[in-house]
Amino acid sequence: MTASVDRLSRLLNLVPYLLGRPGIRVADAAADLGVTEDQLRDDLELLWVCGLPGYGPGDLIDMSFDGDSVTITYDAGIGRPLRLTPNEALALIVALRLLAETPGLPNRESVERALAKIESAAGDAADTAGRVAVRLPANTDRLADAQAALARGRALRITYYTAGRDETAQRVIDPMRVLFASGQAYLEAWCRRAEAVRMFRLDRIDAMTELEEPAAPPARAQPTDVRDGVFQPTPDLPLVTLRVGRQARWITEYYPCEQVTEEPDGRWLVSLRASDLRWARRLVLGQGLAVEAVGPPELVEAVGEEARAALSAYQ
Repeated sequence: MTASVDRLSRLLNLVPYLLGRPGIRVADAAADLGVTEDQLRDDLELLWVCGLPGYGPGDLIDMSFDGDSVTITYDAGIGRPLRLTPNEALALIVALRLLAETPGLPNRESVERALAKIESAAGDAADTAGRVAVRLPANTDRLADAQAALARGRALRITYYTAGRDETAQRVIDPMRVLFASGQAYLEAWCRRAEAVRMFRLDRIDAMTELEEPAAPPARAQPTDVRDGVFQPTPDLPLVTLRVGRQARWITEYYPCEQVTEEPDGRWLVSLRASDLRWARRLVLGQGLAVEAVGPPELVEAVGEEARAALSAYQ
């Protein structure tokens, strides 16, 4: 789902970008937009077949290629500025006000400038938005504490809940940065217990104590690339195979999958990497009959044992 939303955003921005740069080289456009040349060509091919049902030539976005350069010759109106409805303006103003109140927000001035421009143009919607109560998430104080420790260069002792293992433990960490990814706030730090860089979700930190000693992440501690999401599946992680019913197909949109195969009965056979088999076990058990564990054998056995134990409690 995230990948689809990101691509839609790229496509909506692509046409105005190309309109302002007729004849731009594909390589230069890809560099400006932060995508590969292959991805940009795929996006251009998709734009070429966008249109209203019937897909007549008057509806489609058209473009011309001259060697390795591209020019938009018909924009289907996408080049015109977006006009917000009153409800859309109201929602955007409230969201920006909430964002502007978030402690530790980078580029706060940009958010405030955008908010001022939208409020100025929104008219009555801005007045209505002023009557909407804005409450920050419960972990806002934790975010401010993490930012303060990071600014002072201090190590932290935290009590952290690890969802993948369903356990809470204390750790001493050396903060590296605070970032927002996939809709969550994270503290990235060198974990002395794991001797590796870890991403700690702020809403899962139950307690945080700033230590007197300075934070000292080793030279090999490098920031994590989160452009494609926080969780990055790697070949060394366990490969989990699930048989998924229609009501659980959301799994293929929410988690990165290596393979999805449709079976004759309409169910899907899904393969994905799991950070921990205990996480996979809870995922399967939480979906009831909608998901069946197929592999690896230890996952199948663990799910069966826990399901039988649960059934025996009813006897």
